[in-house]
Amino acid sequence: MSSGSDSEEEFPVYDFLQAGRRGSQANRAADLVFLDSSDTDVASLSSLPAAEPAAAAGVPSVDVMMLSSDSEEEAPYVPLARRLKQRQAVVSIVRNANDSHRSPPCYPQQPLPVQTGVTAAEERTALKSWPPPTTLTASTAGTSKACPAKSTVAGQSIKTGREEVNRRDRGDKENRKVELERQKAERKAQQEAAKALRPEECIKHMVVVVDPGLVLLEGGGSLLTSLQELGCSCAIEKQPLPRSISWLRRAPSQQIGEESSVPEAHVVIQMTADDFIALVHNYSQEQRHGKTGQGPGLSCWVQELQTRNPGRIISLAVVDLEKHYRAQKAHGQKRGGGAKRSRKPQAEPPPDVSRVDVEEAVVHLQLHTGVQVRFLAAWKDFSDHIAMTTKAIAEAPFKHDRDNTGFSFCLESEWAGGQKVDRLGKGLLQVWKRQIQQLNRVSPDMASAILGAYPSPQLLKQAYRGCRTDRERTSLLSELLIRRGEGVTATSRRVGPELSRRLHLLLSSEDAQQTLDSTA
Repeated sequence: MSSGSDSEEEFPVYDFLQAGRRGSQANRAADLVFLDSSDTDVASLSSLPAAEPAAAAGVPSVDVMMLSSDSEEEAPYVPLARRLKQRQAVVSIVRNANDSHRSPPCYPQQPLPVQTGVTAAEERTALKSWPPPTTLTASTAGTSKACPAKSTVAGQSIKTGREEVNRRDRGDKENRKVELERQKAERKAQQEAAKALRPEECIKHMVVVVDPGLVLLEGGGSLLTSLQELGCSCAIEKQPLPRSISWLRRAPSQQIGEESSVPEAHVVIQMTADDFIALVHNYSQEQRHGKTGQGPGLSCWVQELQTRNPGRIISLAVVDLEKHYRAQKAHGQKRGGGAKRSRKPQAEPPPDVSRVDVEEAVVHLQLHTGVQVRFLAAWKDFSDHIAMTTKAIAEAPFKHDRDNTGFSFCLESEWAGGQKVDRLGKGLLQVWKRQIQQLNRVSPDMASAILGAYPSPQLLKQAYRGCRTDRERTSLLSELLIRRGEGVTATSRRVGPELSRRLHLLLSSEDAQQTLDSTA
């Protein structure tokens, strides 16, 4: 055969080849499975036969059997559906191996569409794009939600826990901050309150409340001027007691810039001489003659005020009482001297009240009610009395705290600080004097007399050692002269044996339980 006539020559036909060819085509037709895209729900891949070992191992297969002159044997034909099933089995094996390391997203199971008449290139393209992207429907949404990643749930729990801890920490910090601010405000209020009680600051926090009826009297202007010079505040308000003066103390509050006013218990009532004499006259009539119809006496009137104002410490201030005595004396002189009759109507004579009657009424008032009465000569004296009372009320809390030391005895203010002694010994003389004054019933004049004779304890002990008997030692200081006052009013007396004996025991006794006072 020549090469030029290959296309025109016809190969011989053998019957055994035709029979084999027809048999292979029949087998192939029997093995093929035709699927339509509309039957994907019915013809699933689960109904396909299991993959052969050769296909599962990745042995390539062809969809068309080719004959060549080199091989006379016929290769087995594998349908497309079976090969896709084998490829799906391989993909499943790979996925199961990867699931042990990570959790892949859950894809819904969908059957692979199988079409007939596809080429090898189209098959490879379909395999590369498997699995196809799917859209979650109502049926597949539940499957997707049922497969959340464990790491996402754990991360969300950790995030929620951290937010809760941070929120709790912020709340604790805010509470601590509020508590610190409250404590700081309390400390500041306590410091301001302690500062307000000092003698140089307390008068600035006092408010004097004056009744308007008292301001309209003769001495109202001088009273306001005196209070202004004192440095305190003044308020004019209607008072429950007529012509009275009360006090308020401004105390610092915990709120910044705010103050609270605390009322004081003291109240001073100003009384004219005529009103006071009328009350004393009624009291005298009750005590002497038993007459009670003219009006209440001084004690009854004050008791009624105390009943209407419980908790108040009332005191009375009577201005110009001598005016009554002068008018009473003038009336007596006119009546006894036979004065000529005049056409002018005569004034009503003042009540017949003597100084003794006034003293008896005041003593009875103090014993039964505890109310003090202060007699003042003029309105200027009344203004000074109110200013002095204001200062005493302002300094009362400070003095009370200072004297409340917890000791059964009270020391003077100059004793509390001690006596300062410098390096040269200046001040030792005053120390020795104070040691002597610590003894009971020893006045500064008595200590000065002993100090003049024996300026130091060492000199006094030397004098004791120079005595021969104990009697001489105990009476060594008894003849020392004590001088009191100066000029024509000066007096003198002796130290006496009692003080001399006590001082000797103080310096010589070695018994810690020794009693110095013989009367103890």
